[in-house]
Amino acid sequence: MVKRRFSLAAAAAAAALVVAGVTGCGSTAQPIQVSLAASEVLAQAAQKTEQVSSYTVDGVINATDSNGQSGKVQGRMLYQSKPTLAVDFTVDAAGFGEQQLPGGAKAVLQGDVLYVKVDALNKVLGATKPWIKVPLTEAGSPGEVQRYLAQVQQFDLAAVTKMVTASKDVKQVGTESVNGVDTTHYSGTFPVDAAVQLLPADEQQRAKENLAELKDVKFDIWVDGQGLPAKLQLNGEDKGGKLDATLFFKGFNEPLTIQAPPADQVGELPKSAPESAPSPS
Repeated sequence: MVKRRFSLAAAAAAAALVVAGVTGCGSTAQPIQVSLAASEVLAQAAQKTEQVSSYTVDGVINATDSNGQSGKVQGRMLYQSKPTLAVDFTVDAAGFGEQQLPGGAKAVLQGDVLYVKVDALNKVLGATKPWIKVPLTEAGSPGEVQRYLAQVQQFDLAAVTKMVTASKDVKQVGTESVNGVDTTHYSGTFPVDAAVQLLPADEQQRAKENLAELKDVKFDIWVDGQGLPAKLQLNGEDKGGKLDATLFFKGFNEPLTIQAPPADQVGELPKSAPESAPSPS
């Protein structure tokens, strides 16, 4: 149950792996007109995020299960889809209850190769280098690697923005400054079942599994003058469990430098973990 609740925290922030990516050209967005209805603003925001080829996001996700145990994921991500797909993801803190991830985690995705730096994972797999190279084209990657890769989905701009368009009760709250950017604040709720249906077909099953215990999610979104989200908050509660996530987006379509770790610090993915190795926390 603890692991299940913690997966909800990750999934509610974004339902699809960011490696699926945001495709398209640089933004040609025009400022949103104040005459637009709140639902139209969300629809435009979802369309415009599909044109974003790079961005930076900082986020904090908190979850509590029905037994009162709490968990947290805090980190940041740099994302670009051009000229090649690349992601730099840093987890500063992650854990649930007594299970923690000492030292955090780091992942760099370059095309179809993932580089992972997690001390707990290295111990499980018996790795001898700080970084592990994981070709995503190879089948049968260890479950631990897939679990850490799935954490990247927490900060996915396109998936989260798409899901909030399922709201039927969104309304404008007011205007606010977010990190020095003038924005319009909107608030509402969206039903999880309907939101999942808006995702690409190949992402829906993962979303259904991860969001199965939540029915409705309350959201607040701050949209800038170009129609892109500067801040997003998600809150969900069901069967005694709670979710609280806050994401800050910036640097849309700005150049990023995302590099693979030095070759002398990278080891190959071990074929199998030592039998005596403990599970990562």
